[in-house]
Amino acid sequence: MFGLSEVAVVLVVIAVVVGVRKLPGLVRSAGASARILKAEARADGTPVDENGGGPGAPRVVRGETVPPRDTPGDETR
Repeated sequence: MFGLSEVAVVLVVIAVVVGVRKLPGLVRSAGASARILKAEARADGTPVDENGGGPGAPRVVRGETVPPRDTPGDETR
């Protein structure tokens, strides 16, 4: 009869055949979802950046370097 490897090959072939038919619709749906998400973010006032910026993006805060303060017992003067 059929072994495990033959059944696996048949399942992979079926998945590829079914997946190829649904791929354009899946890509179209993903694009529409991305457009809706951007529109909602703009309406919310949250900045949207094409390069990965947005509410979760790291921010750079400019500051100054502070020298270490003198501690008791520190003899490096």
